[in-house]
Amino acid sequence: MEPDNAEIKPESSSFGKSVWEWVKVIIIALAISLPVRFFIAEPFVVNGASMDPTFATGQFLIVDRLTYRLESPKRGDVIVFEYPENPSVYYIKRIIGLPTETVNLKDGIVSITTASTTTTAPQTTTLNEPYIADIHASHDTFHVVLGKSEYFVMGDNRAQSSDSRVWGPLDTRFIIGRPIVRLFPLNTLSILPGKENQ
Repeated sequence: MEPDNAEIKPESSSFGKSVWEWVKVIIIALAISLPVRFFIAEPFVVNGASMDPTFATGQFLIVDRLTYRLESPKRGDVIVFEYPENPSVYYIKRIIGLPTETVNLKDGIVSITTASTTTTAPQTTTLNEPYIADIHASHDTFHVVLGKSEYFVMGDNRAQSSDSRVWGPLDTRFIIGRPIVRLFPLNTLSILPGKENQ
């Protein structure tokens, strides 16, 4: 009985095949993950104090990029958007005023006046903002009428937020999406973080 002969393949051939297998895996992974990242969900890390106490530096968020392709943002929604003066920078703020509304701040108190229509007269409502801690309140006085594609956004930490009071209304084209999950730190894990009832 003859002994079995072990088959030996050239190292370069087997190495090349291994590299090609990894390249295929990476291509497939990118083909799956890139559309998800750019059209469905994207990770972000909070940096800065403008949304204290709702969000803090270092918190890891998954941002839903799909919802606002199907429906319009609502008042009270926390959104992530491109900073209009430098779209390579991302901000996180809360929507206060909706398109065509008039936003009034008087000594830090926000009131909203809806636009008149052919069937309704303008109505003014003072906002109840439970997400603002006393130490983060401001005493600004401000007035702005929003255009048809403009939102008024502010940070929950009004005293330390660069927002629509500083650089003006936010056009809808800059909105990326809304935080749908807060993953880290684990003790802050939540779904739709920042909702008014949380």
